[in-house]
Amino acid sequence: MPRPEAEPVIEVRGLVKRYRESDRPAVDGLDLTVRAGEFVALLGPNGAGKTTTLSILTAALTKTGGTVRVAGFDLDTQAREIRANIGILFQNPSLDLRLTAEENLRFHASLYGIYGYRPAFRLMPRAYREQVRALARLLGIGDQLFERVEKFSGGMRRKLEIVRSLMHHPRVLFLDEPTQGLDPVSRQSLWDHLRSVQRTEGTTILLTTHYIEEAEGADRVFIVDHGRLLTQGTPESLKVQIADRYLLLDAADRGQLLRDLAGSPVTPREDGLLQVAFDGATPQALLARLTVPLTVLRIHVPSLEEAYLELVGREAAGGEAS
Repeated sequence: MPRPEAEPVIEVRGLVKRYRESDRPAVDGLDLTVRAGEFVALLGPNGAGKTTTLSILTAALTKTGGTVRVAGFDLDTQAREIRANIGILFQNPSLDLRLTAEENLRFHASLYGIYGYRPAFRLMPRAYREQVRALARLLGIGDQLFERVEKFSGGMRRKLEIVRSLMHHPRVLFLDEPTQGLDPVSRQSLWDHLRSVQRTEGTTILLTTHYIEEAEGADRVFIVDHGRLLTQGTPESLKVQIADRYLLLDAADRGQLLRDLAGSPVTPREDGLLQVAFDGATPQALLARLTVPLTVLRIHVPSLEEAYLELVGREAAGGEAS
């Protein structure tokens, strides 16, 4: 988690992207601020503008309006400097299938001048070799480094793209659905490494994902829809703000239980239990009022996924009503 006083490494103000003048904007006045060393997740339904936003921040797509600064550089005048300081992993594959895995990494190294590597060198520098082997071993592709990528499965190709995005130690790492196609073990291994990179190198990470549990570990979460920011906060604060927390109760003496709960928001459920919200009080204070033995007591604390679905569902219902 970055210090509160850490400088912004991503600053977005009033970002607009419209593909045609008559179209509704894909990004509609978006504001984002991400501090150096922070790990943030960008969540939203399909068509919310997440990938468009990442494409603009990485200088892969022109914007219609607004201002963008990444790694201290202005997108309008310093796009080349931005590209040199970021790593990118987009949803769509971008490997050369005719080359081996190592040749794909070597080509990337030559573009960035990593470890002093240049295409004219016959031997790979030691630092380059060590970095390639360490990352490839981490993601389980070390044995296939010198095989042609066309022989790789979709998951193997994804791992190679992840290795490539980390090769030049970027200040900011943009990840668009990074674990798509990975098995659970590889997903966990990847996140362990990314958190280590964030902690030891101060790398800023901006993630979009359909696996909302991956965003549980983020420092902050931005939820967007229709190209606009709906809300932001830590995963814990969003759960409290958006989703309901409640107790599930029952007792042999249901009548006395209901009398004890008078004044509290009680909802009978189809399964026969009583749902009692406790957002305005602690569970302990509510339970202290009860005078009957309970046969059922469960505390429901929402997940980030529940909070996300609740907020997006409200937004969809509001849009349909309007």
